[in-house]
Formats: sequence, C-alpha cells, structure tokens
Amino acid sequence: MITAFGVNIGDDIDLTKIRYGKIIIMTDADVDGAHIRTLILTFFYRYLKPLIDGGHIYIAQPPLYKVSAGKREVYAYSDPELQRVLAQMGDKTTIQRYKGLGEMNPEQLWSTTMDPESRTLLKVTLEDAIVADQLFDILMGEKVEPRREFIEKHAKYVRNLDI
Repeated sequence: MITAFGVNIGDDIDLTKIRYGKIIIMTDADVDGAHIRTLILTFFYRYLKPLIDGGHIYIAQPPLYKVSAGKREVYAYSDPELQRVLAQMGDKTTIQRYKGLGEMNPEQLWSTTMDPESRTLLKVTLEDAIVADQLFDILMGEKVEPRREFIEKHAKYVRNLDI
C-alpha cells in the first residue's frame, strides 16, 4: 500500500509524492467490516498519520439494506434509517440485508458506494484514528482486563451477532 500511495512510512513520509488525493477505505457495512476498518485506521494512525492530518483518508459508506416496494427502491445505511424508510414506504415492502459488498450487483455497488456523484464518504479525522487505535489496543492488546471490561460494558448492545 505504501508503494501504491507513493509515500514512505514513518518519519520519511513525503506528502508531495502522494499519488492520490483521496484514499478510500471500503469495507462491508457489517460487524466484520467495522473490525477490518478499525485495523486499517489503526495502521494509518500508527504508520501514515500525515495522510490523516492532510485529509487524504476517507471511509466509504455502503448500505446495510435495500428496501423495495413495487418499483421503488430505497437504501438504508443503518438500523434507525431502516426503520424510518419502512415507516415511509408502508406495507408490502421487501427488505434485503447486505452481509457484504459482494452481495450487491455491480450497478448497485456503483450507485450506492462508488459513484462520486451519489456516494457518501466520511473524511477520517485524527479523533477517528485515535479512537480506532485505542479500540484496537483494548480488543487486541496483551492486557486481558481492559478487553473483558469492554466486552462486559458493550455486550448488551450487540445486535446481528455473527457466530
């Protein structure tokens, strides 16, 4: 990745040689995708922080759901948004939950996540990367106690657990 970006790593990083104005992280919208996104953000924070500081890192937002009613299709990017869409569309709706990007056909992936005219990108801030780094340390670090405390604190909020 470092070679593809055109920059070095650590203190030798030279943003004048960057090959891309935007580096977009695109992962599945589910729990596994969030984990992968955290790992990638941690990598950027620890080794390529000037890319974050320079505003080059973005996160693509793929939908979690497609709601259909007749010929009308609406995409929802979160559970609360799904509830709002269902309330607006009324009865006789069909819901498709996307487990991953591979479940969308190329046209859907383009129109929802990749098309510069309609996609949603979130610019990664230093605060986002710091939170990802801290979460990575808690969940993947050597200390068991912080991990156990995190799991106990957040276990009641888990939905759509993939086991």
